[in-house]
Amino acid sequence: MSTILLVIFLIVTLALIGVILVQRSEGGGLGIGSSQGMGNFMGGRGTANLLTRTTAILGTIFFVMALALALLHRGTSQQSRSILDAAPPPPVTAPAVPALPAVPTN
Repeated sequence: MSTILLVIFLIVTLALIGVILVQRSEGGGLGIGSSQGMGNFMGGRGTANLLTRTTAILGTIFFVMALALALLHRGTSQQSRSILDAAPPPPVTAPAVPALPAVPTN
């Protein structure tokens, strides 16, 4: 169940990224800097835009699935809650190299 939700979550995430990147940058977020001010912010063009609606729907699905996955996996780990609480791994040491026999000199 959780694997299926995780795969769907990944697909929604990639779709959300794609939809956001496809949108045209209008500059001056929320109408700031335009000659019309905030008058056109909630106009017909802004609310009826397919990409805007798709972004809102995908964003809502993203947050709902993130919360669902977090609630699904809370308290299921047998390990410590934080990686900072876990004991550090033992240090890696190189194997001992045997000494080479001495070469007699003439």
